[in-house]
Amino acid sequence: MSMVYNRSLIKSFGYSLEGVWHALKNNRNLRITFFLASIVILVGLYFHVTSFEMVLLVIAILLVILSEMINTAIEEMVNLITFEHRKEAKIAKDVAAGMVLVAAVGSVIIGLLIFTPYILKLFK
Repeated sequence: MSMVYNRSLIKSFGYSLEGVWHALKNNRNLRITFFLASIVILVGLYFHVTSFEMVLLVIAILLVILSEMINTAIEEMVNLITFEHRKEAKIAKDVAAGMVLVAAVGSVIIGLLIFTPYILKLFK
């Protein structure tokens, strides 16, 4: 019984990784997000931000990545359900895209609040 459960769990992780890979391969915005996230982490390491600040940055990054992946899933589902230009389909896609925008703006604000004091120290 345990062996079957382990195989099922391994398959589940495999499907999850396939989903992440699909999203990265087919979503330009997600690739940009991962690139910018890498830069933010490197800048955080360069400035020696506190552990708490790094946690806030990572949470902000994760929120943007997760919202981008949810947006992709919603867009794919809407495309699967209807090929027609319907008002409801547009609303679903627009709201999902708005979620990404809100997460991204929030992340930028968090980044500015954390990095501004460090950047100002460079110019003093």
